[in-house]
Amino acid sequence: MSEYLSYREQALHYFNRPHEHPALTRVDAVSAWRSSETVAEGDWRFELSGRHIEELDEALAHAKAAGKPMAEMTAADFPLPTLTAEVSGWRRELMSGRGFKVITGVPVDRWEGEDSEIFFWCLGLHLGRPGAQNVYGDLLGHVTDTGDDATDPFVRKYRTADDIAYHCDAADVVGLLCLNKAESGGLSRIVSSVAVYNELLARAPELVERLYEPFLLDIRNEDESGEIRYVPIPPCRFADGTLRTFYHSDYFRSVVRHDDVPAFTDEERTLLDTYEEIARDPDLFIDMDLSPGDIQLLSNHFVLHARTRYKDHEDPRRKRHLLRLWLSVTDRDLL
Repeated sequence: MSEYLSYREQALHYFNRPHEHPALTRVDAVSAWRSSETVAEGDWRFELSGRHIEELDEALAHAKAAGKPMAEMTAADFPLPTLTAEVSGWRRELMSGRGFKVITGVPVDRWEGEDSEIFFWCLGLHLGRPGAQNVYGDLLGHVTDTGDDATDPFVRKYRTADDIAYHCDAADVVGLLCLNKAESGGLSRIVSSVAVYNELLARAPELVERLYEPFLLDIRNEDESGEIRYVPIPPCRFADGTLRTFYHSDYFRSVVRHDDVPAFTDEERTLLDTYEEIARDPDLFIDMDLSPGDIQLLSNHFVLHARTRYKDHEDPRRKRHLLRLWLSVTDRDLL
């Protein structure tokens, strides 16, 4: 069995969200955090110790000695005798806790060549099952400004220095490893989708049930066959007291460009506008200025993420550069 999932397999796993009925009362869960309280607590940050870093160096040497292509590696090729327990805790935090974790101290500044890529891929194998990030099968994303035109609606925004609106990815977890930061800007903004939902319920309860009906998600010409232009996705699913949300501002809104898609109703437009206005409340979101060696792990079920526009360094060797992983957490990972 492959250690990674195809783009389709990963999406099918992610969108297979259990659902019983709409949550019409406040969802009380640790995932419903607000920045005002969460930043002060600070226990979402984990700093690697000197011994942990030695263990990563040893695991990296072991993986390189195996001589396997990255896509053929397994968790056993990157042994983590003491960090495995920590990784299990991070997974629990992502799947049944706040929905995010930041790990600091990865020695990317002294690793060479593809060492950071091998490390991040193998860490993903310990957390879950990595998956392809597009229909072309790319497994490890490089988030950097490639010079693509940010005004082109078919350009993936992570390939530009422009801001990125709130969204989720079609995988249980998204991870970023910072290799270089921008000269200014490029903050990673995260907000609890559960907290946003609770606030919407308080402000405009009449809009909430529409979140359980499908919105059309624009494919943006990323279907190789050219036959699929959009897919229906209900943003919210609720079961066993757990609210799971998929939201993608740009791709929900741009779908009306297709001739056979009707314009939004007044209710739908008001819902999208109100939902995003709530998500922009400074009392709810956290801005993270990731530094080289920082890892950000986010649940795409409980957290929306965005990015602020940035200015890059003139020296191309110092350009903002992050590695990105998409992960599925299956039953075998929770054993």
